[in-house]
Parts: sequence; C-alpha cells; structure tokens
Amino acid sequence: MTTSTTIGSNGTTVSQTLLDTMNGASSASSSSTSSTSGSDLQNTFLTLLVTQLKNQDPTNPADSSQMTSQLAQINTVTGIGQLNTSLSSLATQLSAGQQTQAALLIGSNVLAAGNNVTVSKGASSGFGVQLANDVSDLQIVVKNSSGQIVNTLDLGAQGAGVVPVTGWTPVDSKGATLADGSYTITAQGTINGQQATATTLAASQVQSVVQMSGGAPGLKLSNGSTVALSGVASIL
Repeated sequence: MTTSTTIGSNGTTVSQTLLDTMNGASSASSSSTSSTSGSDLQNTFLTLLVTQLKNQDPTNPADSSQMTSQLAQINTVTGIGQLNTSLSSLATQLSAGQQTQAALLIGSNVLAAGNNVTVSKGASSGFGVQLANDVSDLQIVVKNSSGQIVNTLDLGAQGAGVVPVTGWTPVDSKGATLADGSYTITAQGTINGQQATATTLAASQVQSVVQMSGGAPGLKLSNGSTVALSGVASIL
C-alpha cells in the first residue's frame, strides 16, 4: 500500500517512497532489488525541494540557508561517489601496470629478503645486505649446514641502502674452496661500536609471476620462495 504526505497549505501530497528515499530508508522489497545512487538521491532531493517551494506558506517562507546547506550536502555525497569511482579505476590501472612490470622481471636475478646462499662448482648464488643507516663496519658471517662458521667477510664502511655481494669466491677462512651445498649468512653492522640494523638478502632468479592475496602481483623465485614485487631490493 502506497502512502503519501501533505506538503504546504494547499494540500499537495508527496509519496512516502520519495520521503523514505530522502531519509535513507527503503521498503523491504525495494532494498533487496536495487540501491540508490548519489545521482538518484540528488534528483529525488531536487524534486522534493521544488515541490516544497511551490507549496510553501507565503507568510512563512522556507529558510534559504537551510536549503543551501542541504544542497551542499547532496553535492558532497555525489562528489564522494564520483571520487570512489575514479579511485577504483586508478587502482585497476595501477594493478595492471604492476603485473606488466613483474612480467618483465622473469629470467632476471634479484635480491630479496633471505639468508640462504648456494655454492656450486666454486661459485656462489650471490647475496647482499640492506642497511637502514650508514655503518662504520659491516661483516657477513657464513655458516655451513651444521651451523659452523666457515668464513667472516669484512666489508668495511658502507652507506645506507642495498649492498650487493656478487663477486665473492666461496672459500673458508683459510682460503680453501667451500664444498657444494647450501650455506646461511648473517649480517652484523656497527655504527661507532653500536649495533646497526642489517637485513640479509639472497639472490635468486625470477621464474614466474603469481597473484598474491589481495590481488597484488608476486614473483616466484628459483629458490622456492615467493615475494611481492615491492619486496625486490635490487635487480642484478
């Protein structure tokens, strides 16, 4: 059953559906089948406003400041809706751009967070360190699969950022070639004798691009790990 409300002194009526829309309410049947957009709400408001103006009491006219405020609020709602649409479109474009960038890395060697180094035929897979600050001394400790220290590399003073180590010949502290296998590294940075933040990085080849949770592109690496595109510290 459709109800109506009387507006003005001459008995003009406005449907209850129109008033419910302006008040943010809707019937059970209509709410399950459709939604009110900012544009529809604005049009409905203007229809109601014109009806009110046509039927206002000449001796007690509507407050113009209130009408102006209401119009501004409706325009704000519409503007927010348009902004959300634009942001959604921009997010889609950025995601597509990231997918393209990630695909271009397939076959490349990159540095990402990790502490594993592979030694094969007298060569290492490469590694690095990411420093939050300049350090007066940087040391990298290499351990074998048993956890024993086989060598300590002293890289001296280093600036903040990524410090790649790609030309190291895998030898122990006595200069003997390390056996083939997997090794781990830890980094120790100091600033005037105080310990500094140093994150180890492992080198690996990008094999494919995958979609991570949330839709962001990820890189499947040859060492079996998957990292986000933003997790790549350096491209070798």
